[in-house]
Order: sequence, then structure tokens, then C-alpha cells
Amino acid sequence: MKPVTGKREFFSGIGAIQYEGPQTNNPLAYRWYDENRIVAGKSMKEWLRFAVAYWHSFNGNGADPFGEATHLFEWDKNADPIARAKDKADAAFELITKLNLPYYCFHDVDVVDYTNDIADNEKRLQTLTQYLKEKQEESGVKLLWGTANLFSHRRYMNGASTNPDFHVLSHAAAQVKAALDATIALGGENYVFWGGREGYMSLLNTNMKREKEHLARFLQASRDYARKNGFTGTFFIEPKPCEPTKHQYDYDAETVIGFLRQYDLLNDFKLNLEVNHATLAGHTFQHELQVAIDAGLLGSIDANRGDYQNGWDTDQFPTNLNELTEAMLIILEGGGFKGGGINFDAKIRRNSTDPADIFYAHIGGVDSFARALVTADAILEKSDYRKVRQDRYASFDAAEAKAFEAGNSSLEALRDFAVAQGEPKVSSGRQEYLENIINNYL
Repeated sequence: MKPVTGKREFFSGIGAIQYEGPQTNNPLAYRWYDENRIVAGKSMKEWLRFAVAYWHSFNGNGADPFGEATHLFEWDKNADPIARAKDKADAAFELITKLNLPYYCFHDVDVVDYTNDIADNEKRLQTLTQYLKEKQEESGVKLLWGTANLFSHRRYMNGASTNPDFHVLSHAAAQVKAALDATIALGGENYVFWGGREGYMSLLNTNMKREKEHLARFLQASRDYARKNGFTGTFFIEPKPCEPTKHQYDYDAETVIGFLRQYDLLNDFKLNLEVNHATLAGHTFQHELQVAIDAGLLGSIDANRGDYQNGWDTDQFPTNLNELTEAMLIILEGGGFKGGGINFDAKIRRNSTDPADIFYAHIGGVDSFARALVTADAILEKSDYRKVRQDRYASFDAAEAKAFEAGNSSLEALRDFAVAQGEPKVSSGRQEYLENIINNYL
């Protein structure tokens, strides 16, 4: 991919990021991500399908509840909203192409600032959609998914599609329609719904049953509109248990799957799982991956990590090789993503103030996933990782157990088997042994 710059170069002095191998000391090079390297029958580029998140990398300013902005980058300084949006697009595509990554993702309000005028917002987004389309055609970069921000504006303080005010719901519908139009026009491969405020702060003033039914009707209407207008991709739901609301209806993978099944949405929707959201729900990311894969519903992931000393969504770049390797074991055995990829929903730290820091962050994330992919494949192919787990369930290969699994065994038959066999032998789960296998291959 040839790096693409706009009227000005925002990352001057940084060229195309190349694969140089594990021996390199160049901080602006890939050590592990060789996009054409074949792993488990597919190239790294096919397995990993990396995307840059428009919001964190180009809208985030480093501000937090205790301090003002620290990221004062050149693409965010033009006073005119359309010119500023185009500068941001130029910076985004310069970064993406220099990183040689195939995809990006956005919220509508990331692309261009919105006002309170629906028609004006639609016009603004249409203008930038055309500009982004030109950037895509010039660079070959694609849109992995689009979405609408239905949580930041004060009108959504009580939710969007679950808001108790129908007027607010209609504004959310207008925003989703425009975002879907943009996604379709840009050839977006998927579309994401994240219910940032689809939940409640208190049940004292909440009709939860009615709100969840409204959420389902909203998703059905959005699906029907998109299909009618030529969208053939997959819709994703992104689970998160809380923050900013006390309880969100898309709590975790199991909750979302049950919701999709209840409202007959399984044929059109899959899951977009985020690492930090899994830990907020009291799960590991590996758990959420396994739940989604077992249901055939792993669509995509938002890659990041939290801070074990903080109880909120810190959205740090993913660099924990042990955790990523365990995740890639599940993804590899599950056959990969169903339409999506790995979106870096992560932001540089407040005190990382140089434009080059955005490169270092993405290079580290890309290499960590690539190394985890290689390691996971080696574990699956060279160690007895699979055999240990298979042996643990070997008793279910016997005739009586197979009858149980097929639904052909009665409670009485199970009781008689227990009597005949006597007390079961103690069998080790060999957890420490398996943990050592991971470390031995890192």
C-alpha cells in the first residue's frame, strides 16, 4: 500500500511502516506482523483484518474528568467544521496507509461535527462521505464498519432507542439512517450498534420490559431499512455491562445472544466483543470469545485492555502477550471472525503527546496480535494442548455417555450407571501444566 497524504503531511518524518523481523531495533517497524506470512492456512492479513478507530486516534484529545486536553494535533485546529473534518480525514488516511493496515471504523460524529439540525447533519455527513470515498479509492483502504454515536449528546442522557421519550427515539432513528446511508455509500462491510446508554440508572423510574421491546423494534427497523437500501453486510451488537449507565441491556455475550434469539435477530446480527468490556462484566475476554464462538456469532472484536488498578474502561492498546495468546487460541480453533476483524478501540495515554506516539501504539498492538497468532498456532500444532483437553472429556466417548449427549438417556439409566461403576476416580485438570505450555511458547 502506498502512503497517502492530503494537502499537507501531518506525520512528517515518518514513512511507511515495514516488516523488518524480530531482530530489528527500529521502533517504527513491524517485528512480527508480516501480512503475507501463512499461519494455519491463511495469511496474517486474512486472519487479523486490522482496523484503525477514527474516534480515539483522531478525536481523542487526552482530556479526563480532572484535566483539560493534552493532545493538540494539527488536524483539529481549523475553525471551519467541514475543513477541519477534511483535515482529520487526511490525517487518518495518512496514518492508516503508512501503517499499511486495510481498514478503518467510525462513528458519524467522529467524521464531522454535528449540530442540532438533522438536515444540516445529514448534509455534512454526505459531504464527508464523498470525501472519504475519494480517500478510499485513492488508497485501497476499506471501511470495516460504521456506527452512530447515540450516547454523547445530552438528548440521549436517558437512552436512545430505549428512551422514555418517543421524540428522542425518533432523533436516534434519523441519526442511524444517516449513518447507515454513509456506511452503504462507502461499501462498509458491517454496521455496529453499541448501546452506550441503552439501560437504566434506577429501576424506580424505568419500565425495563417496554424499553427492551423498543430496542428490539429499533434494531428490526434499522435492519429492514439497510437491507432495503442494498446493505448486505452483518450487523454487530457490542456488549458492555455498565458505564455510563448503571446497567446496560447489552450486558455481556450471553445476554446479547439471548436477546437476539428472543427477538428473532440471529440471522442478521453477530457480536462485536471488546476486551475492556468483558473485564467490566466480570469475565475474561477469552470467556466472551468462547461464548460467541460456541454460538457461531463471533463477528468482530474491539482490541484494547484495561488497567487492573482501575475499575473503568481505560481503553489502552493491547500488549499483554499471554492474554492475547489465549484469545488467539480460541479465535484460531473457532475459525476466525464472521465478517469483522480487529479494530483498535484504544487510545494513547494522556501524557503521550507526540503524533509519533499514535504510530508506536498501533505498531505495538499490531505486533502483539501477530506474535500471539504465531504462538497460538505453534501451541495448537506442536504441543499436547489439544490432547490434554480431549483426554479430559474421554469418558463421554463411551456408549452410555454418547446416548446421554444425544438425548437418549433417562435419569434412571444414569442412576443405574453410577451404581454399576461405583465412586469416580479423581482426575486432574492439569491447569498449571497448560499455563506452562502458554509461557513455553511465548
